[in-house]
Amino acid sequence: MELARQLEELGHSVDILFQEDITASRFLPKRFEELNFAVGVARHILRDSARYDVVNLRAPTGCIYGLARRLARRAPPYVAELDGLEERRAYAIRHEMRKGRGWDSRLKNRLWHCVYHIPRFRASVKTADWVVCLNREIWSYLQLVYGLDYERVTYLPHGVADRFVRPRDYPQFESPRLLYVGTWLEQRGIRQLGEAFSEIVRCLPGTRLTIAGSSVEREEIVRRIPNHVRESVQVLPFVESGQMPEVYAAHDIFVLPSFFEGLPLVLLEAMAGGMPVITTETCGMMDIVRDEWNGILIAPGNSEALVRAVLRLSAHEELRRFLGTNAQETARWYSWQRVARKLEGVLEGVAKAAATRACDDGEPLI
Repeated sequence: MELARQLEELGHSVDILFQEDITASRFLPKRFEELNFAVGVARHILRDSARYDVVNLRAPTGCIYGLARRLARRAPPYVAELDGLEERRAYAIRHEMRKGRGWDSRLKNRLWHCVYHIPRFRASVKTADWVVCLNREIWSYLQLVYGLDYERVTYLPHGVADRFVRPRDYPQFESPRLLYVGTWLEQRGIRQLGEAFSEIVRCLPGTRLTIAGSSVEREEIVRRIPNHVRESVQVLPFVESGQMPEVYAAHDIFVLPSFFEGLPLVLLEAMAGGMPVITTETCGMMDIVRDEWNGILIAPGNSEALVRAVLRLSAHEELRRFLGTNAQETARWYSWQRVARKLEGVLEGVAKAAATRACDDGEPLI
């Protein structure tokens, strides 16, 4: 929404489609809800193709439109936006399976991933005129594995709103207030977070953990938290975006032990608020966090490393100040205005190239 608003301020007209906007297009069972959405989006665009100069669709939503526009005359060009790699998800699951801790590891889930999820993502990418990706891992993978020309792929990370940039003090404390923000999913390292928190409380009695934006209620979350520390956990299932700066400001250390992400917006928001952050050395986290300079990076799935990092930050006020100050300076560079201007250049370039091709083919311009 913020990116669309910035594009409108640059003088462009932007339509945003959500799932509820095309519910009438449902024709497959609920298991295929994402595919229903992709079909609905394609129908919406093709019914009034003259309305758009270019469409920007998040993968895998663009899989149907990308295929359909190869048959449709004068359909607007298509830019795919890729948040993450399904191949990274598969790798993380296999890695945890070898340790006996995998999730979604049943055979039918793995087959479903291979025959349904990955093909939709690949179709979205292969049929696009251009691909915009959130992290450099995706940028490299699309060229080396998918065979996309580097002139058709743009690295474009998230931005962060100015309201998250706030001054911060770094007082001494006996026990930290930890913050985790995000949906409560296995892929986010919630098992490791629960294990680590139990040990942290043993070492630093009085430590508190807040889980914000979990999308699930406390009862479901505390099942993953050892009994003796459950009372030290606060759960905020839903938090309005406008209230999030206060949530970050009320905590001392941000933790995100995720196995894979695109580029987590919550990480940028925490850094913008000057929080010292602990996250994993994978995916987009490594694009913005330099270990020991503006945050601490740990290996995915390593609860012991998470414990060590929290204890170290809790004991060293100056380290928290150093990392938090540098984190905030890093986040200042990731403005939505900068992102919008770069995306504008991509969209305009793709639209102009399509118009030139149509003119060369003798078709009237849209």
